[in-house]
Amino acid sequence: MRLYREVPLEELSGMADAERFRHVPERRVSYQIDRNVNYTNVCLSGCKFCNFHCRPDQPEKAYTLDFEDYLPKIAEMKALGGDQLLLQGGLHPKYGIDWYETLFRRLKEAEPSLKLNALGPPEIAHIARVSKLSYHDVLVRLRAAGLDTLPGAGAEILVDRVRKFLSPAKPTAQQWLDVMGEAHRLGMSTTATMVYGHIETLEERIDHLLALRALQDRRPAGTPGFRAFICWPMQLTGTELLRLADAGRLPAGITLPGEPAWQADPSCRWRPDEEFLRTVAIARLVLDNVDHIQASWLTVGLDTGARALHAGADDMGSIMIEENVVSAAGARHLLQEGEHTLRTAIEAAGFTPWLRDQCYQPR
Repeated sequence: MRLYREVPLEELSGMADAERFRHVPERRVSYQIDRNVNYTNVCLSGCKFCNFHCRPDQPEKAYTLDFEDYLPKIAEMKALGGDQLLLQGGLHPKYGIDWYETLFRRLKEAEPSLKLNALGPPEIAHIARVSKLSYHDVLVRLRAAGLDTLPGAGAEILVDRVRKFLSPAKPTAQQWLDVMGEAHRLGMSTTATMVYGHIETLEERIDHLLALRALQDRRPAGTPGFRAFICWPMQLTGTELLRLADAGRLPAGITLPGEPAWQADPSCRWRPDEEFLRTVAIARLVLDNVDHIQASWLTVGLDTGARALHAGADDMGSIMIEENVVSAAGARHLLQEGEHTLRTAIEAAGFTPWLRDQCYQPR
């Protein structure tokens, strides 16, 4: 906390940069070409920060993609040089293990080279509950159907005080960690995420990072566990959370970053770009057992994302062919020229760009 709050940004970035080169010695920065496809917007969770979802009792807004909808999306992604779908949706009350197995098998039959980085711990936990299966059995069956890797979706902040208010129907912090722990025991490669800048305290951000580091320490020898960590600030435009705050209806003890109670500590009054860079840097220092830190440029802009390459990050993530969820809450930093724009930003920051797959192998 002292480093996070008090050390000047330039010094903190320098410390994280040195740690970055310990993990990735080469002066190069990776990126990926994949597509984020949301298979449904129906979700029981009702997260107060999500404008994308709809309830099951809103048929006029609800959708689920037909199988034929995936084929042109895959074809466009392949034409741009990609090979992976980041497949995510909601906690649909009617979709159990059979529905996902059928979808995954059909996708792999249609495009055998396709990689599926699909679902996240909340969806795995939901499938397990709906299908009356263990996390282990769900993951084993989905892997047999075509699941390759597991993204770190739905972590937000791994503290139940935060989760109970923001997303009460989502799994607890421990359940999220339990799903990931089971995936690691099966040898699966996963990522870890953090969405900050809402009702959490700075101490709870550190608790989140320490929980991830402890789980990574417990992964079986020879397995990747968390291959990368990604953080970004929560987008609040038009969300229920912001409407509650504007109406003065947040419960006692719940405050947002723009409110005096949250910013009572003067050291927390950072500009958004500085806060992002500080958070990336502190993550690189805390997560000494995770190889890669990604600069999530979508919410902070490409310029700030590139600055994070000097604050501990070694990866610029995806060119974002498609993104629906964060964009629905205000993220507007999509790339105009895709891969060329991302490579140019990496080169301008003084690094050599290289195209990777989901497991950080060259494409």
